[in-house]
Amino acid sequence: MAKGVSLHIGLNSVDPKHYEGWSGELLACEADATDMAAIAASTKFRQKILLTKKATRRAVAAAIKDAAGSLKAQDIFFLTYSGHGGQLPDLNGDEPDGQDETWCLYDGELVDDEIYSYLGKFRAGVRILVLSDSCHSGSVLKLAYYGGGTGVTVAAPRAESAAPRYRAMPPQVALRTYQAHRQMYDPILRSRKLANTMAAVKASAMLISGCQDNQLSSDGNFNGLFTGTLKRVWNGGKFKKSYPEFHRAIVNLMPPAQTPNYFKVGAANSKFEAQIPFTV
Repeated sequence: MAKGVSLHIGLNSVDPKHYEGWSGELLACEADATDMAAIAASTKFRQKILLTKKATRRAVAAAIKDAAGSLKAQDIFFLTYSGHGGQLPDLNGDEPDGQDETWCLYDGELVDDEIYSYLGKFRAGVRILVLSDSCHSGSVLKLAYYGGGTGVTVAAPRAESAAPRYRAMPPQVALRTYQAHRQMYDPILRSRKLANTMAAVKASAMLISGCQDNQLSSDGNFNGLFTGTLKRVWNGGKFKKSYPEFHRAIVNLMPPAQTPNYFKVGAANSKFEAQIPFTV
């Protein structure tokens, strides 16, 4: 019988000691993680939740590697992230826009190159589902420009009324953080080994992200816009169609300024795509 393991990461703030005085206050990211864990529990995953101060670089890496070591062919790993998205300069030449996307964990950014390398630790035949409710998340698994993205080009979000909360590190904070911690980030950003980890991925991974790389994801009072919309479509488990149809149904309920992306990486697995979402 297949086994399901899930990891749910949600940060309502980050450590200002690392982010040069910026705490990145958000409201609904911990709720997103908790709600995604509840979905995982309802479909028989073994769940782990890392919230705010516990969502460190070391803890996230250890949890993903632990899952990789425990899962075999036919098993599934379900990973969700809710928090700020960031960007760092691409120093190993693997990004066409010259920037690496990041997840802003409590004590430092987790670079998309690192996330991708962790996926390479999963065995062949393992299914991986990643949901990322953060800004600049369209290719956080690094494959949108290899043909797996939606091809949608949209404008950046506008503030329509009261000032919205977006899940993006401000550019000036990103610059200050990078300049203050180049000794930490540059070896990661320059790594040729991390730039060439695509071929090492033997598992089948799918990402549904909160927005495209050139967009911002909205926070909310109860959930992020993407997570809240996903929950509406899931409807307590009444949604019984495939992952591509799940993605399309979410997009249909989202505003044009925030268009969730869908793409795949690793081994092709049409049976995985055809399953009802969150099937163990």
